[in-house]
Amino acid sequence: MKKSYTIPCSSLFRQAALDLAERRGVNVADLVRSILLAFPAEVINGQPDPGEPAAGDRETVTLKSGPSKGRPWRRKPRLQVRMTPGYPVPMLRKALAVALDLEKGALDVDLRPTGQSAAPSEAVAEELERLRAMVAALAFDPLPNGVEGRAEALHVLGFPPTARPDKTELRARFRILATIHHPDGDFGNHDRMAQLNEAMNYLKRYMTG
Repeated sequence: MKKSYTIPCSSLFRQAALDLAERRGVNVADLVRSILLAFPAEVINGQPDPGEPAAGDRETVTLKSGPSKGRPWRRKPRLQVRMTPGYPVPMLRKALAVALDLEKGALDVDLRPTGQSAAPSEAVAEELERLRAMVAALAFDPLPNGVEGRAEALHVLGFPPTARPDKTELRARFRILATIHHPDGDFGNHDRMAQLNEAMNYLKRYMTG
């Protein structure tokens, strides 16, 4: 079951989110979902909230029903996303801000254990190259026709075709793979990230159907 969220935001923020989703070949809800699954809640909530639109920031829409059908109406700019119920709207707006900051290279998330010092830049580059080669060798090849069945969805998430993972196992596996394959990461791949989202959505429907 999903809920439709209305996320008030500035016109510039809304357009930036829509543009990023278009470039990635996904919708805005996919962007939000990827960040929520790839990053701990405390990281997302720790980011500044872009906030609601200023008083003079309004968009004009044409009413589609009711006594005033066909008339223009000025309202706050907003984004509509369908997500699992239970998220505060500010958190969803912050998740989009994280996605935009990652795209611009304005957010540096340090995943090293606390207290671990940075290695020399040359050693870091060598380690990244080694890890990139490992990811490329071990990662799944994107399915040419997309996810067309349960077995293919499980394959994309790294489960055998007869596996029956529960929601907790699926979420944990997705979080790990999304951290690796998110296009904004060092080892990211747009096609793999898109199929991870597709596989996860398929299995969610399968489990709730």
